Amino acid sequence: MTAPAKADSVAHRSDPIGVELAEWGKVVILETRGRVSGAPATAAVGYVEQTDGSMLVSASDDATHWARNLAADPFVRVTREGRSGPYRAVPLSGRDRNAAIAALILTYGTPAERLGAGPAFRLVPLEE
Repeated sequence: MTAPAKADSVAHRSDPIGVELAEWGKVVILETRGRVSGAPATAAVGYVEQTDGSMLVSASDDATHWARNLAADPFVRVTREGRSGPYRAVPLSGRDRNAAIAALILTYGTPAERLGAGPAFRLVPLEE
């Protein structure tokens, strides 16, 4: 599958606060393909950008829909600060997962929402 098309229309309808935070660069909007419906699904997610242009993200729970969607289909469209592009999600484990969660906690504060209890991914940019 290719990366989903635009996140803007779906995200604006479903999460206007998340969209505003993404415009400020505080979070990213992930547009995944629904693993059951096949329909576009969006979520505002905290991230840590890496020097290679990839981004680290982590779900708060194994049942988090955006993470389950990425596990089923790793192609995702990422939107922030008015820019959008295709990425591929690579699941993290072991030390890489722990380092990603630590970086997210240092960026966003205490894991009050169980940050790191679910899967973590590196989002790798793709050519459009």
